[in-house]
Amino acid sequence: QVQLVESGGGLVQPGGSLRLSCAASGSMSRFNVMGWYRQAPEKSRELVATITTSGSTIYADSVKGRFTISRDNAKNTVFLQMNSLNVGDTAVYYCNLRMGFTTQWGQGTQVTVSS
Repeated sequence: QVQLVESGGGLVQPGGSLRLSCAASGSMSRFNVMGWYRQAPEKSRELVATITTSGSTIYADSVKGRFTISRDNAKNTVFLQMNSLNVGDTAVYYCNLRMGFTTQWGQGTQVTVSS
């Protein structure tokens, strides 16, 4: 079974930047989709961005132009560069991996945007 380990969360001021990383360990299929979701207090988990092994990306409208998702297939790692952060971005960010019919989640990393 694949394990996902996230890192890079923390506290940042409005307008600041953070970079999240998620490393997958275990057997990976040649084609898979990795991504980031987030869940703010009292809200449902929502898509932030996804990227396929070939580099195709999808972004939530709320983060377009501010966040960039990328991946290193050789290291089975996905990154989320977050710029121009605002208080609305405060949430627990979860790494997600989809392979075939299976979906796995990381443990989550807290991102707090506050002055």
